Amino acid sequence: MVGSRGMGGFVGLLVGSSAVHLAAYGRCPVLVVREQPHSDGPIVLGVDGSAAGAKAVDFAFAEASLRQAPLVALHAWTTWNAPMPAPPDASMPYTNPPGALADEEERLLSEALAGRQEQYPGVVVEQRVVHGRTREALIEASRSAQLVVVGARGRGGFAGLLLGSVSQALLHHAACPVVVVRGGARDD
Repeated sequence: MVGSRGMGGFVGLLVGSSAVHLAAYGRCPVLVVREQPHSDGPIVLGVDGSAAGAKAVDFAFAEASLRQAPLVALHAWTTWNAPMPAPPDASMPYTNPPGALADEEERLLSEALAGRQEQYPGVVVEQRVVHGRTREALIEASRSAQLVVVGARGRGGFAGLLLGSVSQALLHHAACPVVVVRGGARDD
């Protein structure tokens, strides 16, 4: 666990370089405390459906169980970041009927959470699929949360980054503590 800012000289920074460095390189989940949490709020989990994000899902369920708190599993998508499902027949055009992308994103969230409810039967889970930008949706959800849990990086296009834009935005702007969970070999 680290605080959001230390004694460094960059006054304008919302979160210190040590906290960002630890979140990017830490070999264990890193908790950055920026604001006081709402003690009765939910644990908010950012779900992107990536393999690297599975450890964040596991961590969030364990933490919700430990705190006896509800879990809000939030997946945000836009038409620009949602993968287009292939047509059922190769001779068909690469288009989908209205609502197909939203259905696909609902399925992605359900699959990312699969099996955890059985492992943690006492955790009450709200699955929330939001059509909108991920950073904004998670920052908004943090306003009533006691904790936000995200992976270090997910499906974004810049594979060399150790800390994705969503994780960075939350470290700088979340209204509660944030846990960044690195995904595994790809992140190391």
